[in-house]
Amino acid sequence: MNTPPLASGPEGPSSLRPLLLTVLEALGEGARARGGPLPAGGPSEVAARVRAAVGDVLPDEGDPEALRHLVRALAEGSADPADPFCAAHLHCPPLAVAAAADLAVSVLNPSLDSWDQAPAASELEAQLTRALANEVYREVPRGAGNCATGPHRPAANNDALVTTGGTESNQLALLLAREIQGPGVRLVCGSNAHHSLPRAAWLLGMPHPVTIPTLDPATLETALTTLQGPLLVAATAGTTDTGQIDPLPEIAHLCARHRARLHIDAAYGGGLLFSTRHRDKLTGIDTADTVTLDLHKLGWQPVAAGLLAVRDGNDLTALHQRADYLNADDDTEAGLPDLLGRSLRTTRRPDILKIAVTLKTLGRTGLGALVDQVCEQAREFAQLVHDHPGFELHEPPTISTVLFRPASATDDAVAAVRRKLLTDGRAVLGRARAAHRLWLKVTLLNPTTRPADLAGLLQLVEGTTPR
Repeated sequence: MNTPPLASGPEGPSSLRPLLLTVLEALGEGARARGGPLPAGGPSEVAARVRAAVGDVLPDEGDPEALRHLVRALAEGSADPADPFCAAHLHCPPLAVAAAADLAVSVLNPSLDSWDQAPAASELEAQLTRALANEVYREVPRGAGNCATGPHRPAANNDALVTTGGTESNQLALLLAREIQGPGVRLVCGSNAHHSLPRAAWLLGMPHPVTIPTLDPATLETALTTLQGPLLVAATAGTTDTGQIDPLPEIAHLCARHRARLHIDAAYGGGLLFSTRHRDKLTGIDTADTVTLDLHKLGWQPVAAGLLAVRDGNDLTALHQRADYLNADDDTEAGLPDLLGRSLRTTRRPDILKIAVTLKTLGRTGLGALVDQVCEQAREFAQLVHDHPGFELHEPPTISTVLFRPASATDDAVAAVRRKLLTDGRAVLGRARAAHRLWLKVTLLNPTTRPADLAGLLQLVEGTTPR
């Protein structure tokens, strides 16, 4: 039999070109067949269509049209984050330039577990992680108070690791805290904290977390005064439910006074760093020992594009690992970079390329403009809700998430509206509990959404609400 063509090597580009055309055509066919933000029919009908389209996934004889058929089936059965009525989650439409860069990574297939598998990618990652760490910590003054161990280190000692997203970043932050502060360190977080934080504490065998209603200064002061032993406070800069940002400067002050380590989960809100208009919402982020960022949310990257910024790069020595076939001592002493301490993963894709291409192409100004656009869309949508007598607004948006509900509707009715729109494939709205009630959630991450789209979405919900 003929050997299938490879994606890399001298013949790679000529082999890929017709296949890429097939993929693009199949994506278009699938989107047209879907006809909206979500495939209609609900889980059982979507599953049936996928089974019918795929057939035998491991046939005795191969199908030369498999690429077209499977891509078309995936596109037809996918939620489209670029549709203005697909606004449930922190699920962004990726930038075309980032997706194109991601293709290059798939073709070259570097693995960031040893320098000889990824010479250029390892250097690019080192440069970009330093730049992004400095973006988080660029306002750190020399001699300012530290949450746990004394004065702030100079900016040159900042660092960042590339992760698969907020969950892995939060897990790494807790792991570093445990290794630095000891196995008895206890997590203190608010009830609005992401579920990955207490889950990471469980996974790492740490003491049961202390969850307090909110991280407002008075409540946190009481907790830090009462609790004994080493503590890790985890604040949130952009909750998944409302986009709420905890009072970071006040939390940092209390951490410094009680000698508690501070982690800030900015998986959602971290993108505000690029906006001159909204960056001040993150005032205090530079005081944290570790910060979670996630650019496949408010950064328009294909999944995955997470980071963990670390104020003191020396903290990362806790991740050091030796495997002779990857980072032998004599190779490291001879100057070959040691990459194993950059992650808990061994084989690791250079997800940094798409981020680097995006930042270089758009610059801080271009990326900040996208952040400003979606925040303004959220403000406009909240105003539409506020002005409509048939709806109730939870509160003005902090970032780009808006909670609202049909006025006088029961929680059951609110849930039914959402499921009806999902089943019909007409809109993808989220749900969140706040103030002891269920709300519909809109998270605006598509910078091309127009005012007419916002009004149309509200009208669609109104038409679906039972009378």
